[in-house]
Amino acid sequence: MTTHTHRNVYMTDELQAIYDQTVDFVSKEVTPHADAWEEAGKVPRETLQKMGELGMLALRVPEEHGGLGMGMLASATFSEALGQSTYAGFDVTVLVHTDMAGPHLINSGTPDQLAEWLPGVMSGETILSIGVTEPDAGSDVAGIRTVAVRDGDGWRINGTKTFITNAVYGDMTIVAAKTDPDNPYGITMFLVPAGTEGFTVANKLDKHGWRCSDTAELVLDDVWAPDTSVLGTVHRGFYETMKNFQNERMVLVGMGVGAAQAAIDLTSEYVTHRPAFGGRLADLGAIRQRMAMSQAKVDAVRAAMYHAAWLGDQGVDNIREMSGVKAWGCEVVNEVMYDCLQFHGGIGYMRESAIERMARDARILPIGGGATEVMLEEVAKRLL
Repeated sequence: MTTHTHRNVYMTDELQAIYDQTVDFVSKEVTPHADAWEEAGKVPRETLQKMGELGMLALRVPEEHGGLGMGMLASATFSEALGQSTYAGFDVTVLVHTDMAGPHLINSGTPDQLAEWLPGVMSGETILSIGVTEPDAGSDVAGIRTVAVRDGDGWRINGTKTFITNAVYGDMTIVAAKTDPDNPYGITMFLVPAGTEGFTVANKLDKHGWRCSDTAELVLDDVWAPDTSVLGTVHRGFYETMKNFQNERMVLVGMGVGAAQAAIDLTSEYVTHRPAFGGRLADLGAIRQRMAMSQAKVDAVRAAMYHAAWLGDQGVDNIREMSGVKAWGCEVVNEVMYDCLQFHGGIGYMRESAIERMARDARILPIGGGATEVMLEEVAKRLL
């Protein structure tokens, strides 16, 4: 489907190879099969393991642990290429594992933890989820109520998590819990494998979009977590979590940009062939102009995202830039999907059309990984 290679100043031969390999993979292994996955509410583990065999789950894993040791630009490239699949539920299944949960393990894991878990993370044997969000706390991480209390040489965790991607069928959740009751930021992260006693999936959630991605409501009832399962420093989990937030925001924009480009390409194809008023839809000025504006906006978001990723790779604080591109970029993706569905006419409203699914899938982007309004506050704080 891809008609653009989108070279940019940040794109190296290695990054282009990642982009091309990923687009090729999703066009053969995902797009033709994913209708069945949407029905099942699950991405087959074999597909994720194929990605593992190709090294696609190891872009951000340090070289000394067998990964490629790459930075944010690699994740930007990978997420944009995944977006070409047109099944955002698949894209997010992969990206939660590689770019939302995985980096916490990589950034904070002890040598023993990395030795124990990373091989499976890279092969797709061990699929990760990140358990921060709760019924009363989403973008406001400090508001979580799950608590972990000291108990001998470990901790007892009690609480509820919700909207946790990959946790129904995944293998390990990185759970955030309050460990210092006197400090709203006194949070610790724990590695909690699936099947741990007291750790249950209370509900498999039914979503508007992202249908092939599994999303869990989790209950932790007196879950025992030994000291060896503490990820990073006790009481410092809030700050350790924040470290990966720019990356998490970025890959959501990236998959959105890839999907928006795919939507523009699909719609261009459709309006070029659809007869209307003695010509084609593509001959109508209103459609030509809005399609052109959609392309201009997607190009601008893409450029801003890669620039913010590059800043991060340079070690520059990119919170303002990445929060801004998350806020604006995810809104743009939805505007583009709206127009593309519109230009498909009646067929665009039918479940059989790709654009109907893509428009539903895009709606979560301005909510997940930091809502637009929260992102704009991050920008405002650094501006005003």
